[in-house]
Amino acid sequence: MVTTEEVLDEFDVAALEEESNVELTDDQLENDSKGQLIKLAGQLRDRRNELNQMASERASKRDDLNAKTREKVDEAQEHREKRDELNEQVQEHKESRNELNAKANELFDEVEEMKQDLELGDGKDLEELEEEIEQLEFRQQTEVLSAEDERELIEKIEDKREEYQQRKEKLDDASELDELVAEAEEVRSEASQHHQKVTELADKAQEHHNQMIEAYREADEIRDKADEMHELFVEAQEAADRHHEDFVRVQKRLRELDKEEEQEQQDEREAEREAAKEEAEEIYQKFKEGETLDTEDLMKLQKTGLL
Repeated sequence: MVTTEEVLDEFDVAALEEESNVELTDDQLENDSKGQLIKLAGQLRDRRNELNQMASERASKRDDLNAKTREKVDEAQEHREKRDELNEQVQEHKESRNELNAKANELFDEVEEMKQDLELGDGKDLEELEEEIEQLEFRQQTEVLSAEDERELIEKIEDKREEYQQRKEKLDDASELDELVAEAEEVRSEASQHHQKVTELADKAQEHHNQMIEAYREADEIRDKADEMHELFVEAQEAADRHHEDFVRVQKRLRELDKEEEQEQQDEREAEREAAKEEAEEIYQKFKEGETLDTEDLMKLQKTGLL
């Protein structure tokens, strides 16, 4: 995996070398010779091309950095969406956990109430009560008792039978208590499972949150580098544009010099023609006056059309 540092190192660019630039002054433009200006135009053209290439490379690197910035932002957004999705699940499990815990609490409260109502910790078990009843009945059957003692014994047997029946009913209800306890424990267990999911999902959500923060941080670093690269691009492009403008100015000056040379040559040719014409007219005048002309004079007259 390529780190942000490696990305930034890949796009490290040195500053523009100002000393390599070509300077053009108004004095040079007006007073340098044509040969000097032609040389200067070549230097400006070459430096302009070099700067344009540099600007193009920097623009390409800037665009690559901006693309990598967008990749990091997209990566951060993916982590954000996953984090939010997990947080929603966390909230759902929290709600389920809380609902189940509330239900479990209600059931355990019912258990405690039922325990208090049953008072299972107090009294004798059924076998002991059965044995006591049998002993009392055996005594009634085998002993000779007065009417008063027998009546008391009968009442005592009835009390024991009633106690036995109440105890038996409580023990029957105790099975419902066991079922209630089991239900409460099952609900509490289910709530614990939801709590475990809350913890697991919250940890995963935090991981995606941390990754989102890191991706945004890296995006900011790369964006800053892209901004720096854009400044370097502008620097190179502006220098290239200046060299191009100076190149155009020199080219324009060279065309002016060419026109001036052409005009001078034309003026020279015109002066030569005027001089030749005047000379031919003088020769022609001599010819009219009867002077003898040599071959050279005749050729001058033919050249000017006077003969």
